Amino acid sequence: MVRVKPFEAIRPPKNLVTEVAAPPYDVLNSAEAKAMAGEKSLLHITKPEIDFDPIAGEHEQRSYDKAVENFRLWKERGWLVRDPKPCYYVYAQTMEGRTQYGIVLCAHADDYAKGLIKKHELTRKDKEDDRMVHVRIQNANIEPVFFAFKDNEELNGIVAKTVAGPSEYCFTDENGFGHEFWVVDDDAVIARITEIFTGSVEAFYVADGHHRTAAAARVCEDKKAANPNHTGKEEYNYFMAVCFPGSQLRIIDYNRVVKDLNGFTEEGFLKALGEDFDVNVITAEAKNPTGLHNFSMYLGGKWYSLSAKSGRYDDSDPIGVLDVTILSNLVLDRLLGIKDLRTDRRIDFVGGIRGLGELSRRVDSGEMAVAFALYPVSMKQLTDIADTGNIMPPKTTWFEPKLRSGLAIHSLD
Repeated sequence: MVRVKPFEAIRPPKNLVTEVAAPPYDVLNSAEAKAMAGEKSLLHITKPEIDFDPIAGEHEQRSYDKAVENFRLWKERGWLVRDPKPCYYVYAQTMEGRTQYGIVLCAHADDYAKGLIKKHELTRKDKEDDRMVHVRIQNANIEPVFFAFKDNEELNGIVAKTVAGPSEYCFTDENGFGHEFWVVDDDAVIARITEIFTGSVEAFYVADGHHRTAAAARVCEDKKAANPNHTGKEEYNYFMAVCFPGSQLRIIDYNRVVKDLNGFTEEGFLKALGEDFDVNVITAEAKNPTGLHNFSMYLGGKWYSLSAKSGRYDDSDPIGVLDVTILSNLVLDRLLGIKDLRTDRRIDFVGGIRGLGELSRRVDSGEMAVAFALYPVSMKQLTDIADTGNIMPPKTTWFEPKLRSGLAIHSLD
């Protein structure tokens, strides 16, 4: 079973939350962050390069120094205040009329090494290293990771009772997404939440934040090695996560655009596709994939439906059944010569939150030659893959809405 604990969140006073809370560090580029950041925005801590004119490099020492300085100043000025006791928190996100409720807690880093915090994507060491720097310099988890877990009815009941009461924060962000936040400070409820997780929840599944999770585990290992009196109970053994019941989460599509047709003419490419797919022209109104193994393609100003033919995939294989695998094997690799999705510069990825209009726009502009829209992966596919120790291809899942940063920070002290 997983290990969890409450923590003393460092967070903004109620009247400042909309000024402090910000999108995650990796949602905005530096120029966008600079344009968005108000005086109190957490972006000055998560993207400190914006405090320089011109904007500094993200990995310059002066940017790291500025992040530390700003975190200290935000606490000194009362823009971030530490709660007086360890608590759990409930965080609700609302998008397009659908609300998901997560419990904000600290997970144990050792559970990652033990496989109780399960991943479905590979990480890159350079990105892990970058996230480790930020945890080390602040001695804190400034932003949470996003976990899923298999539904537990008693936890659902505790959350339902909590959200029936008044919330600490309630606001709508620039995208029209709602955010609401409750503090769970009753000692009996806190104890019961801990008991349920440690006694009944077998695993967490990393939904978003693979690199931050891996970095947190590595920071724990480093601190453990540097402490001759390590007990396993130190605060640095834990890192901050928001954990949602899997049934409440929705994965949206993660699509592909490719710069060229690898020497094919449009006519030749369509003919080659016909070997493995039933190819049909569709109207712009019907451009969304209709189900598993059906793809939409934008080429030469037209939308096409591609339905993979029987025998071209293996529904009994948790990886082979994925549409990202089918597209990679039959189109990106075999026809377009793209062997490594992580390194090939001819391919780019577009989150479904941008809509399929973004795919046609990038092709019509001449930047890209062809675009592919995929049917979203299900939570069951994700957990099946994680439970069997398999790894999804790169850029398979896109979760929305993103966690708002600045609602809670976890100090490793």
